[in-house]
Amino acid sequence: MDSLELLAHPIRLRIIHAMGGGRLLTTTQLCTRIPEASKATVYRHIELLASGGVLEVAEERRVRGAVERHYRLRRDRAVIDSGRVLTADDHRQAFATAMTALLAEFQVYLDRDGADPVADRVGYRQHALWLSPAELDGLIADLRAAIAPRLSNGPSPERSQYLLSPIHFPVEGPRQEGE
Repeated sequence: MDSLELLAHPIRLRIIHAMGGGRLLTTTQLCTRIPEASKATVYRHIELLASGGVLEVAEERRVRGAVERHYRLRRDRAVIDSGRVLTADDHRQAFATAMTALLAEFQVYLDRDGADPVADRVGYRQHALWLSPAELDGLIADLRAAIAPRLSNGPSPERSQYLLSPIHFPVEGPRQEGE
C-alpha cells in the first residue's frame, strides 16, 4: 500500500491526529477517541499503520494475560511520498479524506460534555488573499515557522490538543490587464 492509500482514510487520519504531540496510546485508548468506529475497525487501521511504518510499538505490557501495546507516531513516516506525482483525483481523494476526518473530529468535540466553542477559542475563518507566487511561498514559510516549534509540545495539565488545518488553493487565477 503506497503512502497516499495508507494515509488517505478518515479513520487512519484520526488515529494520526490522536497520536500527535509525542503521545503513547493503546488501541483501547484510540477506540475511546474514535467512538463512531467499531473496535475491530480501529484495530484493523492501527495494524495497517503499524505495518506501513507510520506507527511503532513503543512498549508492551502484560495485562490480565494479554499483551497491551502502546503505540507511537513516526512523524517522518506520516507523509505522502514526496517523489509521487499526485493526479487531480489523488488530490480530490486526499482533500475529501482530510475534510471527512476534520468534520468527524469537530463532531466529537461538540458532542463532548462541557464543549464550549467560545471559551475554547474555536475558529473557522476563511480569507481570500491576492498573493504572488513569492508572497505565497513567504506565507507558507511564516506558517511553518509558527507551527513547527509547537509540534513537539506534549500533553500537560495546562494544554489542550488543538487541530489546526491550514488549507490554501487558488480560487481565481491572476488578473490579466484590462480585466
